[in-house]
Amino acid sequence: MANLKQIRQRIRTSKNIRQITRAMKLVAAARLKKAQDRVTEARPYSDKMRELMLSLSEAGDLPSHPLLEKQEGDKTCMVLITADRGLAGSYNTNLIRKTSDFLKEHTGIHLYCVGKKGYQFFNRRGVKLTGQYSVPSTGARVEDAQEVTRVVSDLFTSGEYDRILICYSKFYSPIRQVPQIVQVLPIEPPTAEQPAEKRTKKDYTFEPDSTTLLATLLPKYLLNIMFQAMLESTASEHGSRMTAMSSATDNAGKMIDDLTLKANRERQSKITTEILEVVGGAEALNN
Repeated sequence: MANLKQIRQRIRTSKNIRQITRAMKLVAAARLKKAQDRVTEARPYSDKMRELMLSLSEAGDLPSHPLLEKQEGDKTCMVLITADRGLAGSYNTNLIRKTSDFLKEHTGIHLYCVGKKGYQFFNRRGVKLTGQYSVPSTGARVEDAQEVTRVVSDLFTSGEYDRILICYSKFYSPIRQVPQIVQVLPIEPPTAEQPAEKRTKKDYTFEPDSTTLLATLLPKYLLNIMFQAMLESTASEHGSRMTAMSSATDNAGKMIDDLTLKANRERQSKITTEILEVVGGAEALNN
């Protein structure tokens, strides 16, 4: 059984941990607010890009483009977006588990890791990795999305891979982030919610021509998908970290209360023992 000195040492340690977790919670909350605002501001643009691609797909057969070409092979590369740091609750674990389950169902898939946690996990397990990229802790920038988009475009257009997937965590709230896997290359036009028999074919006049338009639009559409996924992942990371640090702070407080009660009981027991010894000594002298 721990003595009073050991209990007090554990109380000091728990208070230090609570200070750290409280500070991390405040930092994560501040970063979450910015990341959440960026996600909210980016979604309308993403929706409009999707509507534009949907409208073009309803215009009929589109001209050929390297980002639209479907390959006959099955060589697949997955872009896994995780965090560079831990202490983010189940954020990294859920993404790694989602990817691991997918790799068990589909063999021969290679990974391109955005973030160190996913890279470190799969590198130790012999999974084929095509590269790794680190995003600043403050959040993904447009430059980061451009670099990752350039890499995956080169991997696809060079014929090294026939399909590019992305695994990221979609942000809903600080306590709810859902990992999901979507295909980014070859680009497939979005599907309309309206049944096909009710949709009418639209007649467009392209200016400039449709080939030039696609050559400009498709890379921007791919960049938008990648940037939106990275923004969602950043918000999910900060939300998960804030929730985890909030729970850790509360648990440290409960531990401090329990240890303080235990220390008081131990101190009272020690005082009682000393009093009994004094009384016993006095009675022995009187006798």
